[in-house]
Amino acid sequence: MGILNRDNGEQGFELVQRFHGSPYFTHITYLKSVEEIAPYINTQKGVMVLSLDEQFSRNLDAKKTAEIQLIFDGRKSNSAQIVAGYAQSIIAQFASGQTHVTLVPRYWFNPNQIYLWFTVPGLLGILILVESLVITALSIAREKELGTFDQLLVSPLLPSQILIGKAIPALIIAMAEGTIILLAAIFLFQIPFTGSFLLLYLSMFIFSLAIIGIGLFLSSLCLTQQQAILSAFVFISPSTLLSGFATPIENMPNWLQPVTYIIPLRYFLIISRGSFLKELPASIIFDNLWPMALIATVTLTGAALLFRRRLE
Repeated sequence: MGILNRDNGEQGFELVQRFHGSPYFTHITYLKSVEEIAPYINTQKGVMVLSLDEQFSRNLDAKKTAEIQLIFDGRKSNSAQIVAGYAQSIIAQFASGQTHVTLVPRYWFNPNQIYLWFTVPGLLGILILVESLVITALSIAREKELGTFDQLLVSPLLPSQILIGKAIPALIIAMAEGTIILLAAIFLFQIPFTGSFLLLYLSMFIFSLAIIGIGLFLSSLCLTQQQAILSAFVFISPSTLLSGFATPIENMPNWLQPVTYIIPLRYFLIISRGSFLKELPASIIFDNLWPMALIATVTLTGAALLFRRRLE
């Protein structure tokens, strides 16, 4: 939560202290100027900003209407509504007995708080994750179970060529599924798309490679399809929970937040939602692209090494 208090009176100070002492707002940042609000919300450092103007205490003392502006990050509609409820409760306690306090809420990027605008762009990453991971996790495990994997290893194909052959079908399916979801979001659910299609497809491509690399690595470790499907769902569950899809990462325990850096879905959700709900700058997109590219490189290399080990 961010606080911009331009009021030097006792009333403004008392209201800020109520927020500071509340158990619901443990992470509070004090902003120095109005210009700091946009970067604070845009970079998702907080879900809400409480803004008090210079006349707040003066208007209350003069029995005039005093406005309290609440600015929310509409990209996180569920979290914003929860935070709004806590904030309104604290302000209501402060304003008890006073009839001159007016709330002015503003939801950036999603002014009507349409939940689909928040959920569907996130589902773009979730469905690509599930489809790509399950397909690739079953591919090599099925070859092992049927006894045809050894035939592939003794063929003239190099381990890298086998890896590419297993990755390409899953990549095509992932991109096709992503295109279908993207078209449904724009034309069926009428969600505004304000970003770059080219950058989104580039992000989708790298994200799919990262998931395919994880799937091939898991499949290389498993001997049966049952083991592969179980290992895939063991990865899917924590990835979904820790990606920020349902619960904001900043609300997670401090010791758990670093774990999210190894989850590709975390980065793709930022790109997907930002491409839909705001014109996400290319610099922020590339800041989230290179971790996914690094994960793809590590996992695909690990799967290739496991293939090579079977040849030795």
